[in-house]
Parts: sequence; C-alpha cells; structure tokens
Amino acid sequence: MSDPRQGTAADPASDDAGGWVSARIGRGHYHTDLRARSHAFPADEPIARGGSDRGPTPYELLLGALSSCTVITLRMYADRKGWPLDWAEVRLRTARSHEEDCENCEASDVGITSIEREVELSGELTDEQRGRLMQIADRCPVKRTLEQSIRIVPA
Repeated sequence: MSDPRQGTAADPASDDAGGWVSARIGRGHYHTDLRARSHAFPADEPIARGGSDRGPTPYELLLGALSSCTVITLRMYADRKGWPLDWAEVRLRTARSHEEDCENCEASDVGITSIEREVELSGELTDEQRGRLMQIADRCPVKRTLEQSIRIVPA
C-alpha cells in the first residue's frame, strides 16, 4: 500500500518548497513522528501521562523552538558586532503543567500564560555588551511571534 502522504505537504520533497512541518500519530499511543524538511524527530508524552516517553512533549518542543531561536539570535548579533561571546545558554520552563489543558480543552481556555527564562552568557563581554545582548534576546523572532495573537487557518 502506498503512503497516503506522498505528494502532499507531509512528503519531504514538498516540505522544502512549502515550509510545512508535519506530525503523524497512530492508534493507541501518543508517540508522534514529526518532519521538518529532511529532518525527522519524535514527540511523546511522559509515561505518567500515558505516553512512552520517546521524545519531548509538545510544550517542550515549543520551549525548544523558543530557546534555540534565542541563542541563535544572540550568536548572530554577537558575530555581526565582533563581540567575544563564547557561548550562550537559555533555559526555559512553563509556570505549570499542561496536563490540565489536554483534559479541559473543550470546556475552557487552555494554554500556558507565562514562560520563565534564564539566560547565561559566557565570554569577555563588557557590561554594556551583556545588557545589549539581553535586549536582543527579547527581540528573538519566535519570542515576538509567541507574544502576539496567532491564528491557525486552513491552507
């Protein structure tokens, strides 16, 4: 039997052109196969929530997108300025578990309302450079996207 996704947005050949990221899940478990361009990676729920813990949760992936965008933004800026940023680390966590979201999504508004962030910068940076890099961390495109209203619409 042929793959029903062939020739669609879930087909890796078309992902490059259309910018699609896809997720596919089967029956009886929460393990999800994600694809972005030529990359494949898992998502899942922890065992305590009925998953098999074979990948990060959807909220952990969201935090990963935000933290990776932040450090990439910091790296690009420091490189452009010629600043001695050896490395940057961004740690994020949600203020509460999303388990309630899954259980109450039909009856009430759900979602995280705040994300806690810690930024560590290493290198022989001046106080002024460190301050500017912290301002730049707030300019990360994913952060700015998350802070505005987003609509999900049919393609």
